[in-house]
This record gives sequence, C-alpha cells and structure tokens, in this order.
Amino acid sequence: MMSFLAPAADAAAHGGGTPAWAMLAYLIAGVFFILALRGLSSPATSRAGNRNGMIGMAIAVITTLVTHDIANIVEIGIAIFLGGIIGVTIARKIAMTAMPELVAGFHSLVGLAAVLVGWAAYLNPGAFGLLTGDGSIGAVSKIEMGLGIAIGAITFSGSVIAFAKLSGKMSGSPIMLPGRHVINLGVLGAIIVLTALFALAGPGDTMPLIVAVTVLAFVIGFLLIIPIGGADMPVVVSMLNSYSGWAAAAMGFTLGNTAMIITGALVGSSGAILSYIMCRAMNRSFISVIAGGFGADDSGGGKGEPREQRPYKQGSAADAAYMLEQAERVIIIPGYGMAVAQAQHALREMADVLEAKGVEVKYAIHPVAGRMPGHMNVLLAEASVEYDKVFELEDINSEFAQADVAFIIGANDVVNPAAKTDKSSPIYGMPVFDVDKAKQVFFIKRSMGGVGYAGVDNDVFYMDQTMMLLSDAKKMVEEIVKAMD
Repeated sequence: MMSFLAPAADAAAHGGGTPAWAMLAYLIAGVFFILALRGLSSPATSRAGNRNGMIGMAIAVITTLVTHDIANIVEIGIAIFLGGIIGVTIARKIAMTAMPELVAGFHSLVGLAAVLVGWAAYLNPGAFGLLTGDGSIGAVSKIEMGLGIAIGAITFSGSVIAFAKLSGKMSGSPIMLPGRHVINLGVLGAIIVLTALFALAGPGDTMPLIVAVTVLAFVIGFLLIIPIGGADMPVVVSMLNSYSGWAAAAMGFTLGNTAMIITGALVGSSGAILSYIMCRAMNRSFISVIAGGFGADDSGGGKGEPREQRPYKQGSAADAAYMLEQAERVIIIPGYGMAVAQAQHALREMADVLEAKGVEVKYAIHPVAGRMPGHMNVLLAEASVEYDKVFELEDINSEFAQADVAFIIGANDVVNPAAKTDKSSPIYGMPVFDVDKAKQVFFIKRSMGGVGYAGVDNDVFYMDQTMMLLSDAKKMVEEIVKAMD
C-alpha cells in the first residue's frame, strides 16, 4: 500500500502539486456536494441528498489518502473505523426530538478539529509543506492558520453553549452581560490584531501570539451565544453550521486540500444564506444575531408570563374530537411543544382517523418552528407523514380562511397576530400563520401560565372561535383519537 502511495505523494502538495486526476476527483466530489445540498432542500429528495453527500465525501477522503504522504495508513484506517462506529451508534440511538442539540454537538467537533489541525500545522509546519526558504512559516500560511484556528474555536465554544441551551442543561433565556457589546468588539478586535502580528512576526517565538488568538476565540464564541435566547436557536444552529464550514475552508488552504476548500465554502455560504432567510422569517436583524444579539433590549421578552389574564374557553378531548369529525378541512400547525411531548406519532394517528372519515388534513410548517432548520419536517417524516401534505407558510397561509379547523399543537409565536398588528411587539413584522381566519381553532398547550419564547401574550387564546386544550400535547392527542374511535 505504501509503495502505491509514495509516487502520488511525491506529486502532491508537499512535492510538485496535486496530480491532475486528483483535481478531477475533487471536482467530482464537489459536484456531489452541490447535489447533496440541492437534495436536502426538500424532504422528498433528502434521502438522495444524503447519499450524494456520502458519495462525495468518500471520493474526497480516498483521494486525499492516496495523494498525501500519510504517516501511518493503518492508524488512519483505525481512526476512520472507530469514528464510523461511534457515528452509526449515535445515529441509531438518538431520538428525533434531540436532533437540535445533536447538530450543535457535531458542529462543536468540527470546530475543535479545525483548531487541532491548525495547531498541528503550527507545531510541525514541515509536514504540511508550510516552510519558506529561511525555515519559517510564510505570512500567508500564518493568516490562513490563524483564521482557521480562530473560526474553529468560535465554532467550538459557541456550539457547546448552543448544545447546553438546547438540551436544557442551561437556561434558554438570554444571558445579558454588562457592557457585552464593548467586550465583544474588543475581543474581536484583539483577535484581528494578534492574527496580523502573528502573520508579520519573524522566525522567532510566535507561540504567545497563537495561544492568545486561540484563547480569545474560545472566549468570544462563548460570549456571542449566551445572549441569544431560545427563540433564536434555529438561526444560531444555522449560523454555527456556517462557521464550521468557513473553519474547514480555512484549514483547506492551510493543508492545500482542494476538497476541504470546496466543501467548507459550500457549507459556509449555504449556512449563511439559510441564516439570513431565517432571520427574515423571524423579523430579526441578521447582523444582530451573528453579533450575539447586538442591540437587543436587556429588558425584553422571554419572561414566560402573559401580560394579563383574560377570559378564554377551555375544551376537552371529546369536544375537539366531535368538531374535528364534523370538519371538511383541517390544518395542523406543529411547534416545539409537539417535539417536547414527542407527539408526532399520535398526531399522525389522529390525521389518519380523520382522513378515513373523509376529512382533508394538511400540515403547515413555519420556517423557524422548533429549534433547528426543518425541525418539524424531520419529526413529521419520522412519523411517516406524507411529504405532499406538508406545506410551508407562504404556500398554505391563504387557505386558513377556508379551513374549518386550525389545530395548533405546541406552537405559539408563529401564530400570534401581534406580529401583524402591534408595532411595539418584539415579533412585529414576523410572518405568521393567519389562524385567526379559520372557523374554529384548537390550541394545545400545557397551561395558560406561559407564553412563547418571545415573551408576549397571544390574542388567539382569547378569540371567540378558539378552544384551549390545556394538557400535555401527546396525552391530549391520544385522548382525541380515543374519543373519535
């Protein structure tokens, strides 16, 4: 094996450049990555997208192993095998409701890998082909190395905080530090200055500079995420995904690996675009979110209590079952509460019963419902809900006026009409479902004591056509199904 690798290695980056066939292989891998992103844009094509991504990654990994002088191919093979076993085990055991924190956790590993690769290149630059004629690391290589370490460290610490918030290990409420904006700008400025000094430094000892960049980057990742509340977690997950891509791209330049540059750029740019789209869907400032809630009001929402207690109608599972059976069109709006209660399977069973009785059932998904992009789509897919029954906000919002029942399960802010009517509301301008136009509204939530993550009361609770179903979402849906049977 090593005799086969040696000629290719001599022609690789450490020798005379990457072979033409390897560049072609990386290009093919890049095409598969693009096809993967295209496939993942729709639940109906997501399986094909995953397969294309895996094929592209296999091509990139094999090409890299063949064209680089790997110190010990056996050790690399063992590491790949162990990592694959861990990945398969996690994938088989993880609950769909825990997917957001799993994604955040995996982002942290990507960031840590970028930091470790950057430090490996710094400590042994000769092995990476980074030495110049005087035996020092070139300025351009230092910039690439510093950026890769900094972005990777920010991704790691930020993802760890996101994981803790999403998994409930720390409060999902924003944690506002005094003078946080000044601190954040100061730390970011220091990282930029230190990276420049590191790049311009001579052959002397630059260890203190790169250590300082690493430490400050870990700190700023922590500071950027803790002020962001639970309502913005979908954007945070997408943003961290973008960061991990840019970290990989920076390391690709350091390693001279075209596949890493292509892959990192694709992930980084697609994550940034998705973050921007989600910010628009939440009426959030993109710059505000990526800067750690810059400009956020410390006294803002998220307190978890309604502003006032008003009369509302409370119903039972039997009431809901009877009226659902009499309906012709039902639109279901799932939210994070459905995920917490793991009610997706019970919801699918309820829909099946209704369809067997001749009721048309559709699902309406808000772009930011849940705690990561596509969270509700993932849960409904797990429950085998057919893709052609699931609609995005812009495709179904006009149908609420013709709907007999709007069935809200665990959603809140995404159905709050204050986003359209109350200019003082923190969610004003956020596109929401027009559930107030439906003939009947059923709203499942645990109690009237809490509100959405935005911390504002919801007028839908008190509408004449609304019936509150106060219970655990899964338990209530199961009772409705039992009543219909």
